[in-house]
Amino acid sequence: MAASGMRIGLLGGSFDPAHEAHREISLAALKRLGLDKIWWLVTAGNPLKDVSELPPLSDRVLAAHDIANHPRIVVTGFDGGTGTPYTADLLAAFVQRFPGVDFVWLMGADKLATVHLWKAWPEIFQLVPIAVLDRPGYRLRARASKAAHRFAGAYVDETNAAGLARLRPPAWTILTHRLSGLSSTALRESVLESD
Repeated sequence: MAASGMRIGLLGGSFDPAHEAHREISLAALKRLGLDKIWWLVTAGNPLKDVSELPPLSDRVLAAHDIANHPRIVVTGFDGGTGTPYTADLLAAFVQRFPGVDFVWLMGADKLATVHLWKAWPEIFQLVPIAVLDRPGYRLRARASKAAHRFAGAYVDETNAAGLARLRPPAWTILTHRLSGLSSTALRESVLESD
């Protein structure tokens, strides 16, 4: 699954549903960060959201496989053996299990704007470098976020993003790329409206 010296991007989420924007940001991250692979980590659920109507994990993993459709994007429901839904726990497990791999956590700018609500969020910045992928309407909010201010000294200009995976954390950047208005929330809402 991973060999020493590899650079692997980690994109976590409920993928409810997975969509083309997930694929587009993954392809941008592969190129801009010089990654060998990206793992889509389909989670059992988001602790900050109601998961009572979330489709089964196996269904979301299968649907994500169909969307990813790329040899360097690996889709998995693997939680690192943590048994918890928290990103900090998952990243700590990956860093321990794969000590020779350089991981980069991938998140949308919308997530950086609210990451301070996540459990142990400062630890996430201390565990692996982070690449924030721009989202429509969120770049300024992300730059003004509590996390961006706290880790301002660890910011890496995107012109140096190709070396991000090899940097010692904390290190983070915001990547500009072709923006998409697609979101899982909007896709779910459009399905409900059509029913």
